[in-house]
Amino acid sequence: MQPYRIAVFASGSGSNFQAIVDQVQKGKLDVSIELLVCDRPGAYVVERAKEAKVPVFTFRPKDYESREAYEALILKELQDRQIDLVVMAGYMRIITNVLVEPFYGRMINIHPSLLPSFPGVNAIQQAVDYGVKVTGVTVHFVDGGLDSGPIIAQRAVEIHEHETAESLAERIHAAEHMVLPQAIRLLREGKVSIDGRRVLIRS
Repeated sequence: MQPYRIAVFASGSGSNFQAIVDQVQKGKLDVSIELLVCDRPGAYVVERAKEAKVPVFTFRPKDYESREAYEALILKELQDRQIDLVVMAGYMRIITNVLVEPFYGRMINIHPSLLPSFPGVNAIQQAVDYGVKVTGVTVHFVDGGLDSGPIIAQRAVEIHEHETAESLAERIHAAEHMVLPQAIRLLREGKVSIDGRRVLIRS
């Protein structure tokens, strides 16, 4: 089987990036992590990538005149490395068509809610504030909207009595670390297809 090359985009501590690295190192996920893209050069995920010997592309958005300008550079990096799949794992930037169009169907995102509920930022706090009994995590294709692409996988997480955003976040992240590598594995095995808003998964 040909190497399956992925690039991970992240902005913060990179726990989902680390979850992918761990699965690869344990031989449970047959992909090659070719690149980390990070919009915050000082983020801890950069240190995680260096530890894992994954090449890093960092940038500061304010140094560019537009999103399209820095995304054009990112696109060249992805194309030069022949990336098969882009994984958004806590990347806190809106993506434009510069990246969405060439990678549609090959770009996924992990979001800490059961979409379409609580899209956007602070989804965990949104769920606590709203008083829902169940939230969770979603892996979906990126389509250029706000957490609006076709859904690949979801996992529910119950919200306990007197739950805080901090305590819920721990269990949300644990669910993310399981669901995201599983979704990548399905894509790597060619078991995923898109039919309008529905994602079909072959057994």
